Amino acid sequence: MQSHNFRELKVWQLARSLVKDIYQLSSNFPEDERFGLTSQIRRAAVSIPSNIAEGSGRSDKDFVRFLSISLSSAYEVETQLILSLNLNFASQRVIDEVIQKTQEVQRMIYGLQRKLTKSFLNSFLLPIPTLVRLASRYFILPLASFLFLPKI
Repeated sequence: MQSHNFRELKVWQLARSLVKDIYQLSSNFPEDERFGLTSQIRRAAVSIPSNIAEGSGRSDKDFVRFLSISLSSAYEVETQLILSLNLNFASQRVIDEVIQKTQEVQRMIYGLQRKLTKSFLNSFLLPIPTLVRLASRYFILPLASFLFLPKI
């Protein structure tokens, strides 16, 4: 198990910056959206760095799971930004800038997931001589006996 310092992770830092952008953007949403889209997009945005931080203190396998939750929240934020544009809550230029940052966070989360998955999967790989011994003992010998023993 490897513990990661979330404060040093570039993806966590960028996700924090995204939260700030989302709060600034949503502060201009209509007042009657305070308990609707404003609340929803803010909670989804906060979920991104929060899940990265929570998962960072766990095993790599658990960290990958928390990164999946974080990635899902990033997709949720992107969808809500598109909805904000559809509802004319912000300009195309502003929404596009925040979507671009959101997509960069998504790419970084996905890259970290791949790196961690590769890392903990490699810990399960057996050395070649061990694999050869296991294969010959549990596959080749039973196969040979099946093929060459007389049928009764």
